[in-house]
Amino acid sequence: MANVFWLSRISRHVLASSKRISTQKAFNDYGICCNRYAQRCLSSVRSEVVKDEFYVDRLSGDHQGIAVFTFNRPKAKNALGKQACEQIRYAVEDVRHDKSVRVVILRSAVPKIFCAGADLKERLQMPPEEVGPFVSGLRAMLTGIAALPMPTIAALDGAALGGGLEIALACDFRLAASDVKLGLVETRLAIIPGAGGTQRLTRIVGIAQAKRLIFSAKIFNGEEAGKIGLVEEVVEQTTEGDAAYHAALAFAEQILPQGPLAVRMAKAAINTGIETEIATGLALEEAYYAQVIPTKDRMEGLKAFAEKRKPVYTGN
Repeated sequence: MANVFWLSRISRHVLASSKRISTQKAFNDYGICCNRYAQRCLSSVRSEVVKDEFYVDRLSGDHQGIAVFTFNRPKAKNALGKQACEQIRYAVEDVRHDKSVRVVILRSAVPKIFCAGADLKERLQMPPEEVGPFVSGLRAMLTGIAALPMPTIAALDGAALGGGLEIALACDFRLAASDVKLGLVETRLAIIPGAGGTQRLTRIVGIAQAKRLIFSAKIFNGEEAGKIGLVEEVVEQTTEGDAAYHAALAFAEQILPQGPLAVRMAKAAINTGIETEIATGLALEEAYYAQVIPTKDRMEGLKAFAEKRKPVYTGN
């Protein structure tokens, strides 16, 4: 029975991989035909062809090493439908294995909206037997974001409600404009946050605050989010409407010069250790520390310190 179980899992993985490869080829072929010249003119190197609902930019110059995930579904207020979720899953898997990506920023190209949560119009047409699997897939997608090895930053320049806020909760950091609207509002629809919201919000703001916000379906602004520790930085919105994004870029700039492997190991040590008691956490820290000892970057850091120069880390 065990062999059958693992063969089944391997088969599903191969089929999923084949689907992703096919999707990637379609996107790349389209990009070669339509965007070759445009790509040369961009100040950032775009890893995906611009799509209707979601795209990824790999920045260059002083921001090289930053990948920006952008939601771009204005008519639906960036609601999470099947197509958008599929594109997000592909992007997450793509950057997960890219050692050149040191920070991921999630933002919106739609003014005053980060993400309105689930696509309720699509959900209304969904048979009841499909709802559970779809929500499970959404939960797994956000777990994938949370499990990315590099730091992730949600730039909240617009409303993040329901599943939209759950996306932000899956990130390591949340930076918000003071006037944005935030909330886990699912109980208004007689459901609960189903993509990790009940668990991640509780771990960030505490049990009582999480219950208060979820039970009441309260919508609150960036200022209150800062006071309860839901966001790490609150900024005044600009006329361009992208203050949180620029704050996220500034924060990412502080991470970029550090040893990328060290940052990844530190994130892994914190994320795994916090789920255990202190003794196990310390053992995990020791194990992750051991992984940076034989690296070229560690030796580069020591040499740069001795030579009184800035280190040049390569991620090796």
